[in-house]
Amino acid sequence: MAVMELRGLTKAFGPVLALDHIDLDLEEGNIVGLLGPNGSGKTTLIKLATGLLSPSAGEIRIAGMLPGPETKARVAYLPDRDFLPGYMKVDQLMKFYRDFFVDFDRERAEAMIADLGLPRNMALNKMSKGTREKLQLIMTMSRRAKVYLLDEPIAGVDPAARDYILRTIIGNYSRDSLVLISTHLIADVESVLDDVVFLKNGRVVLHRGSELIREETGKSVDALFREVFKC
Repeated sequence: MAVMELRGLTKAFGPVLALDHIDLDLEEGNIVGLLGPNGSGKTTLIKLATGLLSPSAGEIRIAGMLPGPETKARVAYLPDRDFLPGYMKVDQLMKFYRDFFVDFDRERAEAMIADLGLPRNMALNKMSKGTREKLQLIMTMSRRAKVYLLDEPIAGVDPAARDYILRTIIGNYSRDSLVLISTHLIADVESVLDDVVFLKNGRVVLHRGSELIREETGKSVDALFREVFKC
């Protein structure tokens, strides 16, 4: 069942088309890689799904609804930059999430924070960039959302932590949810992707199951991506 539906979705910034009449169905129960070079429209698509941007034409629906207050309660969004208040410590952050999101699972968040040994008595703005990014991912994945939108979730963390983060993503979404991961680190995430969407110049050039890609082309998703987008 499609939980995210795009019909003729278009977004222009002045004369520049960031997204150009995209039609796409993304189904629940899948982890989908949203892949493309810089400027291909990945972050724009994610922001349209969150309601942070409005389409120039066409529409996007989440669980049958246009982005708005009802979909915000069902969508967990991890942007590609710091978004949590820097003065907060972990316990303040837990209270903040509990107050704002009825689907926040504090027990789940506590377990992941303990697993990674994150500091509890340090303000976020005193933490390293990698530590903040781990904490932001934990808070996002501790919601019991219908759709998880993750924009470059492993870009700023050390390679040793990436496997844990990917296991966190796999282990903390329900099979009736959708996880959409925008990333350029394809080789690092390929093993967890059910489907991939290649974006090029604001258009979908491929939407395929990752296993089908390997069977039909004899190539990894990463190798196919390099072929499609080679300079």
